[in-house]
Amino acid sequence: MPTPATPPNARTRLLHAALDVIRAQGYAATTLDDLCASAGVTKGAFFHHFPSKEALGVAAAEHWSTTTAAFFATAPYHHHADPLDRLLGYIDFRADLLQGPPAAFTCLAGTLVQEVFDTSPPIRIACAEGIFAHAQRLEPDIEAAIAQYGVPDLDARSLALHTQAVLQGAFILAKAQGGPELARESVAHLRRYILLLFRPHSPHGAPHAN
Repeated sequence: MPTPATPPNARTRLLHAALDVIRAQGYAATTLDDLCASAGVTKGAFFHHFPSKEALGVAAAEHWSTTTAAFFATAPYHHHADPLDRLLGYIDFRADLLQGPPAAFTCLAGTLVQEVFDTSPPIRIACAEGIFAHAQRLEPDIEAAIAQYGVPDLDARSLALHTQAVLQGAFILAKAQGGPELARESVAHLRRYILLLFRPHSPHGAPHAN
């Protein structure tokens, strides 16, 4: 009989709660009472692990970056042999995640940084590190696709960051609309844009298989 998994400690429960509650109602509107209630811990437990709400915000941004990095590292698009297929597969994977209410699929780092970029430098820095690190992980596939398809004057870092700009903008549209439809359209436009960048350089000018 398998050994039961060790229940998450109070700190981990607070971090998980922060991911859900802050994405649902924003950082400013989230109180310590909200976080403790969602995590099922006392305020004493909160202050045992975090000296302030800001410290929790920094840790939540870092936790979000770590958990999402692990999630994307095992995604199926990595198995494609063609680097352009991997890049397009990443876009398709992001589109597939756009399900349900915005709080279910939007980015914690993007939500936090929009609110506190000018009021909490520590949270802004933690969010920036996560967002830029995620974009950086796309660069090897973009660089390989540029080399394979011979695309001139295309910077891998810039295109990787552009994907994040579109995704974060799509999340804002989803929040404004209250659903994922416009976000899906934005991601579809991003996919078409990437195909247009590489298609003229495919063999014989043929459209890419995807």
